[in-house]
Amino acid sequence: MKKILFILALLVHVSLLKAGEITLEGNFMNKNIFVTNPYASSNNVGYCVTEVFVNGKLTTDEIQQSSFEIDLISLQLVVGQKVVIKIKYRDGCKPKIVNPEDLKPRATFEIVPGSMKVNKDGSFVWTTKGETGKLDFIVEQYRWNKWVTVAKTEGKGTADQHFYTVKYDPFSGENRIRVKQVDVTGSKVSEPIKYRSMSPVITFTQGKDQNIVFSSDTKWEVYDMFGNIAKQGRGNEIDVSDLKKGSYQMNYDNKSGDKFSKK
Repeated sequence: MKKILFILALLVHVSLLKAGEITLEGNFMNKNIFVTNPYASSNNVGYCVTEVFVNGKLTTDEIQQSSFEIDLISLQLVVGQKVVIKIKYRDGCKPKIVNPEDLKPRATFEIVPGSMKVNKDGSFVWTTKGETGKLDFIVEQYRWNKWVTVAKTEGKGTADQHFYTVKYDPFSGENRIRVKQVDVTGSKVSEPIKYRSMSPVITFTQGKDQNIVFSSDTKWEVYDMFGNIAKQGRGNEIDVSDLKKGSYQMNYDNKSGDKFSKK
């Protein structure tokens, strides 16, 4: 009898060594997680999943069925709270998580009214509330007839009010600025604010060496006649020596489409 018990214990030990585990991490988004749960063997005896843990605690979910629900909502988690799910399963099979994307953070932020502004020191600031998971805030500036990313900063990811500040690079005249976050469903974008920079308008000349010289430091882009970016950068001069002969357009300061030629 002792020999039989020893063999059974050994078999259980070997089985546990071969067992697998799935770990799913994310944020609670007020949704439950669904799992498909195949049989553990070809003779349809027992189901694959043996245990489910949420944040280190064994759940009481009914897992002895072909599909089951991990009931996160009943755990009274806070929306945006970190969640770690561990699913342990037997050897020779593997469960499948149906909706893992429902643990991905969402862009739920709200801008506190009046908090978006450009300070005298050149910083762009804003305050949010209602975040539910860490996502990057992307600061965009409307420049050259398109929205251009000018800064990024990681969101705090909780529903409290959070203050953010980034270095801002205005061009002369009226600027439009906004912030956005991108999640698995798309993006959420704030209403833009307007800011008028008193910096002088930037002009350019083309010297005898054909280089483009700006009246002040600026971001710039150079496009070839097919609309492809040939060069881009920042400074008060564009070295055109490595450009092929032909016509080009450039964007700089708040201007777009100005033309020059490389002979």
